Amino acid sequence: MFRRISQFCKQLFEDAPKTTAPTQAQTEPSTPEQSSGALSLELVPRDAHTVSRKQISENALKVLYRLNKSGFKAYLVGGGVRDLLLGIEPKDFDVVTNATPEEIKKLFRNCRVVGRRFRLAHIVFGRDVIEVATFRGHHGESNEKVSKANAEGRLLRDNVYGEIDEDAERRDFTVNALYYDISDYSIRSYGGGMNDLKAGTLRLIGDPETRYREDPVRMLRAVRFATKLNMTIETVTAAPIKQLAPLLKDIPAARMYEEVLKLFFAGKALANFELMQEYKLFEPLFPQVAALLKDDPKGAPMKMLQAIMKSTDQRVNEDKPVTPSFFYAAILWYPLRQRAEDIALESGLTLYDAFFAAMGDVMEQQCQTISIPRRFSTPAKDIWQLQLRFDRSQGTRAFKLMEHPKFRAAYDLLLLRGEVEAGNLAKSAAWWQQFVEADETERLAIARGGSKSPNRNRNATQRRRRPRAPNTDGSAPKTKAAE
Repeated sequence: MFRRISQFCKQLFEDAPKTTAPTQAQTEPSTPEQSSGALSLELVPRDAHTVSRKQISENALKVLYRLNKSGFKAYLVGGGVRDLLLGIEPKDFDVVTNATPEEIKKLFRNCRVVGRRFRLAHIVFGRDVIEVATFRGHHGESNEKVSKANAEGRLLRDNVYGEIDEDAERRDFTVNALYYDISDYSIRSYGGGMNDLKAGTLRLIGDPETRYREDPVRMLRAVRFATKLNMTIETVTAAPIKQLAPLLKDIPAARMYEEVLKLFFAGKALANFELMQEYKLFEPLFPQVAALLKDDPKGAPMKMLQAIMKSTDQRVNEDKPVTPSFFYAAILWYPLRQRAEDIALESGLTLYDAFFAAMGDVMEQQCQTISIPRRFSTPAKDIWQLQLRFDRSQGTRAFKLMEHPKFRAAYDLLLLRGEVEAGNLAKSAAWWQQFVEADETERLAIARGGSKSPNRNRNATQRRRRPRAPNTDGSAPKTKAAE
């Protein structure tokens, strides 16, 4: 109790009281100041910005108010503030405070402390989770229990606490170094974040190479923010990305899975893919696909990737569901086909059998860079398997194939393949499209007509006639025509 009273009194004398009239500096347009650290600080009063408490989630406000009333400093920070200023509805609201995770846990019974690399407090309101972080500080003396980095400079543990100015310097981009103060509803903008937001410039805080080495995922975040916010990556920020792109191989595969979802399932898949190609960030994530792109930059694998990205963006923009199962099945189709051909050549297996052997190899290799959960990798293999059955199932067998739980996803992949490869595959895709889109009566007619399809007859095994036995006198047996 005495500690809380002391903290409250300290905050009372450090910050301007709410009950006093605003000073001239608070009512005039904001001007940049110099913070105690290296970043410039701009104080933006409530009447000079557009962020309103009505736009902030009720649960986030509960967390902010309780921390503030308990004598702690509390700010809405990062993407939530940035998106509100841009007129975008935030997906989540993050809070930062000078309270430690243990102190936060004492204030909230619905709190759980998570994280190893950097410990966070999650305040749980049903399905809504408010993430609360303690101000991060600069690394001082080496203590592996608190902070740790590997030989390349990547931070493995980062539980160093500090003040708000230090926390701002530890943020990635200036447009994310924006703090909404619940005590007076002002915004603290560090490093020119407000100006960069208005100019549409994405600028990294600190030395780019050092910051990328600390956390290589920041290179992917640069791409994602540039496309999402329609911003341009500043020249100095972009300069080291191509050289440092291989560092992404060292990122845990489980973390990379989450980053891929953000990159390709938010309506900007094609734009992100193109920018990743430009900065050589795609290869560390999908090495098998990248190898095929090197051999044939404008061939079927590239056309398939572009088709997948366009299709995913279209579905997201139309509020249709998108699943990782289909995405990975489609993006890895050509590496699978290549691996199957190699296995067939090496082992003498039929191509059909080689496909089944290749499925595990391709998925296992992909999971080394992106940890695909089994609930998605297994259906992806079902989608692959059905590709082999489409030509064999034209005709009356098509009805049974349609009953498969993954038929629709496999059918969508068939259409993409037909669009990319044309030829006989396009004809097969057209037959299935006609069959799927027809009503029950029409389907029966299409199936009966398709049971003698050229593809099916061409692939069928021809019967060999058993030779007739010779006559008793040793002469050749007569044929029916001769008779």
